[in-house]
Amino acid sequence: MSTLVPFLTAEFLGTATWLWLVFITIVISLLVFDLGVLHREHREIGVKESLLLSAGYITAGLLFGLWVWNVKGGDAGMDFYTGFLIEKSLSMDNVFLMAMIFSFLAIPRKYQHEVLFWGILGVIVLRALIIGLGAALIAQFSWILYVFGAFLLLTGVKMLFSKVDDHPDLSENVLVKFLRKHMRVTDRLHEGRFFVRQPDANGNMVRWATPLFLALVLIECADLVFAIDSVPAIFAITQDPFIVYTSNIFAILGLRALYFALAAMIHRFAYLKYALALVLVFIGGKIFLVGIIGKTPPVISLSVTLGLLIGGVLLSLWKTRNDPPALDAEKTPH
Repeated sequence: MSTLVPFLTAEFLGTATWLWLVFITIVISLLVFDLGVLHREHREIGVKESLLLSAGYITAGLLFGLWVWNVKGGDAGMDFYTGFLIEKSLSMDNVFLMAMIFSFLAIPRKYQHEVLFWGILGVIVLRALIIGLGAALIAQFSWILYVFGAFLLLTGVKMLFSKVDDHPDLSENVLVKFLRKHMRVTDRLHEGRFFVRQPDANGNMVRWATPLFLALVLIECADLVFAIDSVPAIFAITQDPFIVYTSNIFAILGLRALYFALAAMIHRFAYLKYALALVLVFIGGKIFLVGIIGKTPPVISLSVTLGLLIGGVLLSLWKTRNDPPALDAEKTPH
């Protein structure tokens, strides 16, 4: 006991170890309950179940934010909610790309949840590495924040002038071509397995990847690309690695659950990207204005971010009110 207390109170990346352990315990518990209890078998997840599951994850994130507010103070709580909101919103494009990947590989809905679940584990590790690297760079070179700010400004401006209907062609994607060239990939799903053993062209029994594993790799790589936008955005809000990482992970957990409801109506949020662009410009601009007007209060950051995103959602819903429903991923195989 005498050695346990100093360990728990010792700081890791600026936050007491026991706070990190509480966060890790909550995340592991949510994931075990999700896959081990609610989704032990392959089955299709309906919109109602998706919304309920997502509401549970979002509630967990909001409650965790209140706990952060109580333990680390009001500013830290505001920063957590701002980061949570930004990550959730920036990941909307990620949902669209995941739907495209599942459609391209003709992955049935009953297998999609397992791909997304195992994808979460990869995200938890990848985001930890990226955020750890970002925190180390900021601690060593404070001017790196201006690089983040410039990147966010350029990204926001680029998003503002991009077309609403800009969709990537996955059949021409370099990564897809590389994976198909260097991996043995089966044509069938094999009951939702990631790998199977079957004969090659010479009759030898070898390991083959299934389209499900290909989907997992593509989704992990897509998240890595999106992290390049989202992580600098939250570092521009706060440099506390605990707030950056926990807000990232809680937002992603909820988004994966909400995917099954959003995938069928993601086209209704087409104009949200312009609101996101303005959020990135606002956050990037804050970094360069610190020397002039000082640090923007967390409540202002949260209010502006929330206002822009609500405006983007309302505009999207109004502009697309007469659009036909999107095709299901199972109905558009390639």
